Amino acid sequence: MRQPKGGQAGAQGPWLFGVRHHGPGSARSVRAALDAVQPGAVLIEGPPEADELAHLAADMDMRPPVALLAHATDDPGRSAFWPFAEFSPEWVALRWALDRGVPVHFIDLPATHTLALRAADEAAGDDTGGTDGEKAEEAGNEEQPPRPHPEALRVDPLAVLADAAGYDDPERWWEDVVEHRGGTGAGAEDDAGEAALASFRALGEAMGALREEFGDGGHTRDLVREAHMRVRLKAARKEHGDSVAVICGAWHVPALALRTTLTADRALLKGLPKVKTGLTWVPWTHRRLARAGGYGAGIASPGWYGHLFSAPDRPVERWLTKVAGLLREEGRQVSSAHVIEAVRLAGALATLRGRPLAGLTETTDAIRSVLCEGSDVPLALIEDRLTVGDVLGEVPAAAPAVPLQRDLERLQRSLRFKPEAADREIDLDLRKENDAARSRLLHRLSLLRVDWGTPAAARSGTGTFRESWRLSWQPELAVRVAEAGVWGTTVASAATAKARSDATSATHLADITALAELCLRAELSEALPDVMRALADRAALDTDVGHLAQALPALVRSVRYGDVRGTDTGALAEVAAGLAERVFVGLPPACTGLDADGAQELRRQIEAVHTAVGLLADTAAAQVDGAGLRQRWRAVLRNIADRESAPGLVRGRAVRLLLDEGTLDEDAVARRMGLALSPGTPPPDAAAWIEGFLGGAAGGGMLLVHDERLRQLLDAWLASVPATAFTDVLPLLRRTFSAYESGVRRTLGELVRRGGRAAGSPAPGTEALPGTPADGFGPGLDPERADAVTEVLRHLLGDLVAVGAGDGGPG
Repeated sequence: MRQPKGGQAGAQGPWLFGVRHHGPGSARSVRAALDAVQPGAVLIEGPPEADELAHLAADMDMRPPVALLAHATDDPGRSAFWPFAEFSPEWVALRWALDRGVPVHFIDLPATHTLALRAADEAAGDDTGGTDGEKAEEAGNEEQPPRPHPEALRVDPLAVLADAAGYDDPERWWEDVVEHRGGTGAGAEDDAGEAALASFRALGEAMGALREEFGDGGHTRDLVREAHMRVRLKAARKEHGDSVAVICGAWHVPALALRTTLTADRALLKGLPKVKTGLTWVPWTHRRLARAGGYGAGIASPGWYGHLFSAPDRPVERWLTKVAGLLREEGRQVSSAHVIEAVRLAGALATLRGRPLAGLTETTDAIRSVLCEGSDVPLALIEDRLTVGDVLGEVPAAAPAVPLQRDLERLQRSLRFKPEAADREIDLDLRKENDAARSRLLHRLSLLRVDWGTPAAARSGTGTFRESWRLSWQPELAVRVAEAGVWGTTVASAATAKARSDATSATHLADITALAELCLRAELSEALPDVMRALADRAALDTDVGHLAQALPALVRSVRYGDVRGTDTGALAEVAAGLAERVFVGLPPACTGLDADGAQELRRQIEAVHTAVGLLADTAAAQVDGAGLRQRWRAVLRNIADRESAPGLVRGRAVRLLLDEGTLDEDAVARRMGLALSPGTPPPDAAAWIEGFLGGAAGGGMLLVHDERLRQLLDAWLASVPATAFTDVLPLLRRTFSAYESGVRRTLGELVRRGGRAAGSPAPGTEALPGTPADGFGPGLDPERADAVTEVLRHLLGDLVAVGAGDGGPG
């Protein structure tokens, strides 16, 4: 059927208002046009199932940005979003109709078909990738309909019109002809409605020409969507007459103006697949509206567009004032003169570039030059906080939701734990009831794959009473909550059922131990017995010592955490002790035949097991023989340290751990180091031993500073390494010593410089000062000078210093 060149209906209606989604200029024009024509009904592009939810847009607790969420009831992960911002033309039309009691309906293809068609496309392999959320969001976008055939040539109508007008940037063209068009903004003249209607007629004619030239433009699914829109439009005209206004994507206007029969349109819709769906409103964010968030109909600068829509006048001046305020909050010196000069520069740039008003490009250039002094660092902050922004919408409690969502909202209110879109870090003190409950909620949500928070490194202390979390609530988490609803109606019951299922399906021992740790942190006492049974069964069947060594630390942390929280972890401690014994038996034989990567991995495992054994012996004394466990582990370390077939890296680490434990004295360590660095040992092996002994663990550098014998052994070995082998050992040595703090490296360098090859003697041509120790540093203790600070230390440290001074020392 031939497309008409126009596309706008007659002056008496129906009126077809073609818009750009999330365009503030379109939104202002829609409001002005509706005020001018006063339609008896308003039709909006969107899923018809949302008609029953439309009234919630007028609720006092509804604050955009929000989105309609449709999901398959039997597969909540299959979902679609229709987002609305305050500056979205569809939202403006919806609120206009509700505020005036005018009937409002959504007329796009029903979500029951949209989700089913998506499933069919994916099953046929017609899927271009991306996450479920990203694919779903495209369903509400006229420029990117769900799952178009990739081989089809798709036309970007804005790009074609911009090119015809001589623009190389569709965004800039749209700003110039729509967003910056006068007469339709806040405080507009009396003819704002006529100007808006004229602009819609012009845009409809332009789209009509494009449809006549390109047909569906490669948007093959649009033919079905547009057929359904025409069916709904005809039904509305039958009920309300011609006094009907339609707000839809501009691309669809010519298709809705076509004169087709109801029979022909229904034939296009016959046989479409269906799935049972549920709809609700969910909060959305400005960041999720941005293209960077993966939204198909996204815009580059939602914060800027929101400002353009809400600013009553002088948008550039008001925007630059916001920017100045942000920079001042960040400690930058920005005066009113800076703002005035930036406004002038933005206007001058717009004039030079032939634009009617300064747009975001000119404003950003002015900000960079004047307010940021040419630096992109503060400019990145402005783009993140203002140009995009972290605005999070709100949805009233009356909106439909799965029971799990209701329980989560109840917990958030009771814990005063409001979701926010912006990233933020919180510290929780688990000794406080409210903080402990927040921690429990976050861990349970993590188990349900609702990642509202992710654990972060604690900013103060490493005790088990403190947790740090990085929080960020993203809209797609609403889908995750709906998915998790299959496990239960409350967060606690759903997390318990999910933990039991994960324990049954886990294939690796480390996964089950991590699950046990999470169950303790989430206080899922009902799930823990099932997890423990799965853990015992898997541990009995797993013979890989590497798997056992990976699983032990998490299991021991679980024992320790339960001990701190007062949880009975006796069975857990017994399993951990049995796992440790199996590691003790299997670890020495596993030290042979390893390459460099294997040796590094085994070294990390030995360190983790060493820490785990210490924690287990300290926290589970009632269930295990702590002293015996430590003694057996030390015997394993001795075995590894003296095992010639083990890599030097592993042997050196074992010796270091024994030294730190106090099991080996300095003489024994010096003897082993002398053997490892003897002439018969290949230089690379000797360097690996040094890395194992001195690298990684804290204090390796200070050990060399204070132990002259070890320093002399290392110095003598370095002097004996042949020139041909030195380049082979140099990377290992650099890796070892580069981990030391700069002060430690400086001290070692000073010792070598003053001591020469004989590290304990003065440098040639110098004499040691009286009282100077052999290592070349300054005079020994001066009792008079030490006594002078005793009184100050007594005030600072209290009686502890006084006791030391009473014993005859300076404290």
